[in-house]
Amino acid sequence: MSERPGGRESERGPSGPAEGQEREARHERYDPSTALLVVDVQNDFADPDGSLYVRDAESVIDVANVEIEAARSAGAMVVYTQDWHPPVTPHFAKDGGIWPVHCVHDTWGAELHPRLKVVHDERIRVGVGGEDGYSAFTVADPVTRDTEPTALDSMLRARGIERVVVLGLATDYCVRATALDAVALGYDTTLVVDGARPVELEPGDGQRAIDEMGAAGVALV
Repeated sequence: MSERPGGRESERGPSGPAEGQEREARHERYDPSTALLVVDVQNDFADPDGSLYVRDAESVIDVANVEIEAARSAGAMVVYTQDWHPPVTPHFAKDGGIWPVHCVHDTWGAELHPRLKVVHDERIRVGVGGEDGYSAFTVADPVTRDTEPTALDSMLRARGIERVVVLGLATDYCVRATALDAVALGYDTTLVVDGARPVELEPGDGQRAIDEMGAAGVALV
């Protein structure tokens, strides 16, 4: 896959004042009490051949890699989330849901995109038992709609995490739900707006999700 022109800092020319300020702000986002949540940057969403490709997802990978490097250099935690569905689940249109089959466990589509920088940190896989929902913090029974937590909150608490930075795919679904749950759980939450892209089943869904996150207390950078 070709690189977006200027997509990586290491390939750019000398930094101007605005770029230097952006880099400084990025590093100030992270410290050992912060976790970067990289949401669902998987082949089925991030590759044009994926079954549920999100337009311009390639740009998200560029931004994510820069943020991951900044997080790691500051001693922050990095958590990768993945949809990890069984072949049959009410989440899929063929089984009564709304989505095409995607991110079936142990398939190419469920793998993290090969261009995404993957460090040896933590992963959270959602939907393993056929559960529904979009947040990395909670899943829902597809019949009763009862919710239960994933391991993410306890994992973050165990590491003393107080702040989370969220990016990934897609703005109007898993990124939105994860950021809103993070705020509700008491985390100081930031969305890297340029590090997310929407599905937009309806035009404007992406911006509406961003507005909703901002209104809920998510910092937008």
